[in-house]
Amino acid sequence: MTAPTIRPWPRPHDHRTPVHALLADGSTVLIRPATPHDLPAVRALFAGLSPESSRMRFFAPGAGPGQAAAQRLCHPDPDRIALLALACRPGGEELVGEAEAWRLHDSDTAEVGFTVAEGERGRGVGTLLLEHLADAARARGMRRFVAETLVDNLAMKRVVASAGLKHGAAHEHGGTVFHDIDLAEDDAYLEVVADREFRASAASLEPLFRPRAVAVVGAGRETGGVGRAVLDHLGASGFAGRLYAVDPGADEIGGVPCARSVGALPEPVDLAVVALPADAVVDAAIACGRHGVRALVVVTTAVPVTTTTVLKAVCRRYGMRLVGPDCLGVASFAGGVALDATFTAHPPRAGSAGVAVQSGGVGIAVLERLAALGMGVSAFASLGDKADVSGNDLLGWWAQDPRTRMVLLHLESFGNARKFARHARRLARTKPVLIVEAGRSAAGPRAAASHTAAGVTPTITRRALFRQAGVIATRSTGELVETAALLDAQPLPDGRRVAVVSNAGGIGVLAADACIEAGLTVAEFSAGLRARLSALLGPDAAVANPVDAGAGAGAEALRRAVEAVCDAGEADAVLVLPVPTALADLRSTLADGIRHGRVPLTLVRVNQGLGLDFLTTGEGERIPVYAGASAAARALAHAADRSEWLREPEDEAVDLPGIRSEDAARIIALQMEARPEGGWLPPDRCADLLACYGIGTARLVLARNEHTAVTAAGLWDGPVAMKAYWPELIHKSDVDGVLLGLSGEQDARAGWRLLNRRFPDRLAGVVVQEMAPKGVELSVGVDSDPVFGPLVGFGVGGTETELIGGHRFALTPLTGRDAARLLDEPRAARLMGGFRGRPGADADAVRDVVMRLARLATDHPRVAEAEINPLIATPEGATAADFRIRLEPRDARDPYLRRLR
Repeated sequence: MTAPTIRPWPRPHDHRTPVHALLADGSTVLIRPATPHDLPAVRALFAGLSPESSRMRFFAPGAGPGQAAAQRLCHPDPDRIALLALACRPGGEELVGEAEAWRLHDSDTAEVGFTVAEGERGRGVGTLLLEHLADAARARGMRRFVAETLVDNLAMKRVVASAGLKHGAAHEHGGTVFHDIDLAEDDAYLEVVADREFRASAASLEPLFRPRAVAVVGAGRETGGVGRAVLDHLGASGFAGRLYAVDPGADEIGGVPCARSVGALPEPVDLAVVALPADAVVDAAIACGRHGVRALVVVTTAVPVTTTTVLKAVCRRYGMRLVGPDCLGVASFAGGVALDATFTAHPPRAGSAGVAVQSGGVGIAVLERLAALGMGVSAFASLGDKADVSGNDLLGWWAQDPRTRMVLLHLESFGNARKFARHARRLARTKPVLIVEAGRSAAGPRAAASHTAAGVTPTITRRALFRQAGVIATRSTGELVETAALLDAQPLPDGRRVAVVSNAGGIGVLAADACIEAGLTVAEFSAGLRARLSALLGPDAAVANPVDAGAGAGAEALRRAVEAVCDAGEADAVLVLPVPTALADLRSTLADGIRHGRVPLTLVRVNQGLGLDFLTTGEGERIPVYAGASAAARALAHAADRSEWLREPEDEAVDLPGIRSEDAARIIALQMEARPEGGWLPPDRCADLLACYGIGTARLVLARNEHTAVTAAGLWDGPVAMKAYWPELIHKSDVDGVLLGLSGEQDARAGWRLLNRRFPDRLAGVVVQEMAPKGVELSVGVDSDPVFGPLVGFGVGGTETELIGGHRFALTPLTGRDAARLLDEPRAARLMGGFRGRPGADADAVRDVVMRLARLATDHPRVAEAEINPLIATPEGATAADFRIRLEPRDARDPYLRRLR
């Protein structure tokens, strides 16, 4: 787990931005600040409270306290945060709750109070308001909430207890109880929030995947149109609910009752599929919202961005979830529902895979391959332009759906990558999550000034996200389905050791090569296992691994050899390549069953020109059969990756003492005031900022004149380094801007003058720095992406770091396990271990620096780039010898706060 984070940087307007969010029952609310115009509605809210509720909220009966509180709540006050929750319903927005926090005596503590309207309790209104109130309070530098309640106010106690924030023991005094709430966001709190969001997202998708009534708007009286195809598919799928068409010129289409308009439908429907021209979509959505529709699927193509924006706003206004536009539709077979609201050529097959795609073409390919394999889908969503419903929402649905055994994704973009990572990691603990990597050939490294940022590509960032979240990333839809087939049919391997068994030696060798290329191990068998195989296959067989039984081996002997390999415990998976001969038809023999315990078994079809399928044994076991060894090896490697990820222990909390985040925030704020456009911090300010996070640096002075440089050179015992400085200078060594080992006044003066002669028009100063100790030169840096967040890179440092390469990357928040994986980068690990007799390095000290730099970037989003290169590591510790930090004028936004896109 990560340590608690307080974000003290100023976010002057962030808390004033209205956002939509989901309640526990899946309904939509608007969270926004109270304004003077809200006074009548707030008065009505308080007036509608029962006498008992009014006593709980205001400690006194009667209407007077509520009316005074309403006036206070709606009056602007810089020391007060007042938020309202308005339910989004067909009849309009309705105030269902309020929350306020007022600062106590110019401190970092605020007192809070909440009201939930009568009849609206038990839906999570108070908890959601508390989350948003806490986020707004953190933006203003508040650290704690105090809630004073009556002793018998059980509802408020439940809100405080269930919020997930740390709270101390309640203190009772004079019939009231004081609850002390810590606003720090630690991993435990974020998991509680994620759990609430999972459940709320799933509830909001009920009308999409388990509708009781469906209408196709724009069904079309003639066949051949998209709307008519969707209507026909719904009828053919056996949908058991009520089905309607909407068309102005018919009373019945294809045997389905037809209404002349949405308003003329005989009942509210849960789901409406809209297949109208782009210029008619918004009006149709408004009509659906007014009629009580709860979910829209818009299959209309070529919808302009401006129209999509209005469409989304309409759906928010009426509390409807939206799939699309420009999508293929949805299908569901959950909970007894048979729903095919797509216009695919062939209907999806019911099964156990949850599938979400952005591309309709990818969706068709995946659906057809799953159907051909007999696997099928539990729920399918073509997201199209992804205006509302996203992969994050669907992860919540599949987490609670018992029919879904695995999840297959194709996502071209991430609206909230950090939330996706947390949600995917939660789901991947119980169900495999696979994804097709889209956009691997996107533009390479962006222009950046640090080694770390220069080496970051979109692929590196996405793969770091997938690896940490336990998501299996594949390179094609074929590889996606091939891996899914193995995971669906066979157990996970316990490791990466693969046994290759064939009756054709050359093919077995090629298969062994494919396994090694995929990252698996083909180890030689023990003498005992080799003797056992020789007894089964005869003395002419090659039994070392790969096993070549020879063309003369019979099917039964080959089968027994495979069972012997599985029983021996020397392989974690077995890849069998049976070449059909007159003596051996292993597929027919295996159809009777084979004993292989928990060792996954795969077959490769040789020279038969067929694709992936299953061999089903008489006992009902399915063994995946691949068209080539490379496909089987890739699937096994992905399965081994998942097995390793699942075996990794959960992280314990990482303690990073001595962090002064508020001091760091002040340094950043002062720099941004001086340079609102951002830019590189001067070296001395960089050192100050790193010191706030407990990162030790080689001491330095930024000298602006010769006298200061000479004086600074005498501050420390021993020689010093002099480094040219101007803000745009990237690689000082490349321009001969570094002078080392200067001793005494004469050297210092000569060094100053030399750098001035070399850079007469650019030099802004000279960094005079004590010489760092000799040790292992490493590099640790952060590149902060607006979508994915800070990405930490670690590897060998020094002037050749870009030549040497080999950096590893991980996204923040960085866990101790993530940091340990970074330090396992082979080149850096060898150096830290004492390469060729040289002194090694204190790995714990290096790990501490990595964690602290990651925390700095996580706590302060205005840190766009940060790099320490070299980080000098010795057996006694680690020292930052050279470092750079760049700021950007970014406003912070909590990626984990519950809000809709």
